[in-house]
Amino acid sequence: MSAAAPRRTILGVTLDALTMEQTVARCVEAVENRENLTIGVVNAAKAVHMGHDALLRDSVTSCDVVVADGQAVVWASRFLGHPLPERVAGIDLFTSLMAEGSRRSYRAYFLGARPEVLERVVAEVRRRHPGLEIAGSRDGYFTDDEAPEVAARIGEAKPDLLFLGMTSPKKEIFLARFADEIRAGVIHGVGGSFDVLAGKVRRAPVLWQRLGVEWLYRFLQEPLRLGPRYLSTNTRFAWMVVKEYVQGRGRA
Repeated sequence: MSAAAPRRTILGVTLDALTMEQTVARCVEAVENRENLTIGVVNAAKAVHMGHDALLRDSVTSCDVVVADGQAVVWASRFLGHPLPERVAGIDLFTSLMAEGSRRSYRAYFLGARPEVLERVVAEVRRRHPGLEIAGSRDGYFTDDEAPEVAARIGEAKPDLLFLGMTSPKKEIFLARFADEIRAGVIHGVGGSFDVLAGKVRRAPVLWQRLGVEWLYRFLQEPLRLGPRYLSTNTRFAWMVVKEYVQGRGRA
């Protein structure tokens, strides 16, 4: 097993200081060793919600690897003097793991989204990554009472990679509750990435991603729905960063 990655604590959340390449390599190692590696991702909105949602916070921090999904988190880490090397976007890790899995003939299971979206996701995976075996799929519309049976069926499929295309905090809670029972090589919560892969939602152009304003692209697509949410969470996140910076200077 490789040496543990250096870690950085930002806004009370400890993250792994990994690049995308290093994260993918760590996941491959986990699959080869059947480690049951759980991946957690943190962006600005999730960092804000983790501040008052103990169940979400515990679910994320219990993951084996936690990376910065949002560029704002990377910027904050540098501003606070605990720099992370780069953003490891959940959707990019998702696509990278599928590509690597195709080369290595891994088995993948897809859990989440509506049935019609999931059907398109599986079709796209087969088209783009023919070497990746589909171990199974299941839409994300099930009750808490049905969750143990869903987890049991996934475990029976013995996937190398399990992708959870569900919203927060549902995916984090499901992961924390059933990861040990499922025993996949890698379990990664990918949120709305299924909608992007299925063509239901357009992702921001690469330039917008590099500039760290992918959230602005989404806002321009749905301003009425996303505007209040982004205003609230972005403002709160900025305040949390400034507060931690001031407190850090006070302790210096």
